[in-house]
Amino acid sequence: MTLPTQTTVKELDPVFAEMAAASFQLTESGTQLTPRELTLLSLVADVCEQVLGMPFELHVRAALDNGLDADDLRELLRFISYDSGYPAALAALERLAEVERKHGLPEPTGQAHQVNADGTGSPIPTAMRAEVRALNPGFADYMDLQSRMRADMSRISVRERAFATMTVDVLYQTLQESFRAHVGRALGAGATPDEVRAVVRATATFGMTRTWRALNVLDALLADQEEPQGKQTAGDA
Repeated sequence: MTLPTQTTVKELDPVFAEMAAASFQLTESGTQLTPRELTLLSLVADVCEQVLGMPFELHVRAALDNGLDADDLRELLRFISYDSGYPAALAALERLAEVERKHGLPEPTGQAHQVNADGTGSPIPTAMRAEVRALNPGFADYMDLQSRMRADMSRISVRERAFATMTVDVLYQTLQESFRAHVGRALGAGATPDEVRAVVRATATFGMTRTWRALNVLDALLADQEEPQGKQTAGDA
């Protein structure tokens, strides 16, 4: 495999390489996230930022080193396309295929989920669907379609999908309705508050000030969720 390594970065600028390595090391040290999860989040950031040169190749290498394959990477791109935007995901898909050809990497086997674009309904929670439909019925139909088309995905876990969409929210600074929903999905998939904080903190290497803002919003969201539980505990005592 001839994908770039940290040595490639050092050849460009050893001082930059040292700064970047120290930054990523601190971000990843002590985190409750797995190397696979961190790699997936890096790839999501690449799509959102359209950083599809050397950083993308480094993250593809990391993905392969952490057990992800070509089919997994395509499911990730299919999954985040509704949040990142289809054009951004398509550009990353084109670049991924180019990287695979360039470096002789294993190609996808074609294993994929059933899209169900012509079906009806949606796995989105009923209350959320009603809220969006009251806002705009046409947009509600679009949201139902996006959710329904992804319902049978299985290569990327629910926890990983929640973390991926949280990462999109931080990078796009969509820190209201969608961020609240995606944090709730992560917690519902068994993630702890500290793990959810680790997801947001992992975005710092892609833009520190956005992470700062997102951590403030996240702490408020978690406090709101913990307050009813605290009242219930006091009532039971």
